[in-house]
Amino acid sequence: VLYVSGEESPEQIKLRAERLSVDSGKILLLAETSLENIIDTASKLKPGAIVIDSIQTMYTEEILSAPGSVSQVRECAARLMFFAKKSAIPVFLVGHVTKEGAIAGPRVLEHIVDTVLYFEGDRGHSYRILRTVKNRFGSTNEIGVFEMTDSGLAEIENPSELFLSERPLNVSGSTVVASMEGTRPLMVEIQALASPTTFGMPRRTSIGVDFNRVNLLTAVLEKKAGLHLGGMDIFINVVGGLKIIEPAIDLGIIMTIASSLRDIPIDPEIFMFGEVGLSGEIRAVAYAEQRIKEAAKIGFKKALMSRTNSERLKESFGLEIIGAGNVEEALESIGI
Repeated sequence: VLYVSGEESPEQIKLRAERLSVDSGKILLLAETSLENIIDTASKLKPGAIVIDSIQTMYTEEILSAPGSVSQVRECAARLMFFAKKSAIPVFLVGHVTKEGAIAGPRVLEHIVDTVLYFEGDRGHSYRILRTVKNRFGSTNEIGVFEMTDSGLAEIENPSELFLSERPLNVSGSTVVASMEGTRPLMVEIQALASPTTFGMPRRTSIGVDFNRVNLLTAVLEKKAGLHLGGMDIFINVVGGLKIIEPAIDLGIIMTIASSLRDIPIDPEIFMFGEVGLSGEIRAVAYAEQRIKEAAKIGFKKALMSRTNSERLKESFGLEIIGAGNVEEALESIGI
């Protein structure tokens, strides 16, 4: 592997490699920012793969603008792509991101490459998610979960068990939902806190889930379940620093809010999934059996889901299946 660094010196990279105990026997290091020199070196060495760190520091002599400019980034990426196709050598481009989390530079950079991967994570947690947003070779609905350790990133083979390892039992405002990240079922804990507001306008805060989705589900609880939330501050958190966008966690959000409001714990042996509509109905979601199978491996005994999902199940994997048609039935089924 030819690792091209445009930001750090070989001495700096050596210090990091020694700290991480990296076997550098198969890694060739080149500290260079000139695209012409990089392509010339790669043509002579013919490595198995090339890593460019980062594309914003590279420049070509054919363009007079400074490295990192739109024209330089676009031209360097295009020429590296042409070299990769011609030589059949995979090229990995490391790119800077903006404060909003998007790749810095021209959008054409994402169009040129075959695959775009984002590294996501919360500074307060050691977990990192490698998420695919573009993939010409397969599905984009796949993730990898890693943990940042003293010796570098380590793959987490069973992230569900890790995320639930410190889950408190028999406390209100906490439950486990089964979410799908691509084809991988992920069991995550959702926590909610509903407390009387001390301000004129109640606050709604969410971490790890869409803020507008929380407002929508809060309105459904008020209208369809008769819960009085107008004078309550509501806080929602997905444990572990994860960000979940799948609507299948709707049922878990509603149950945790109701549990916190009424101060009634949810059975720790139950997990749930299901999309909630504006009429209070619980809708079926895909991959129900995969979610149940994952929960059974961890040790859950009961599953709460939509009635449609419960009727379509071919196998329950030894779990007690509870089907509910709407929010009121779901609340009643778990004693809230």
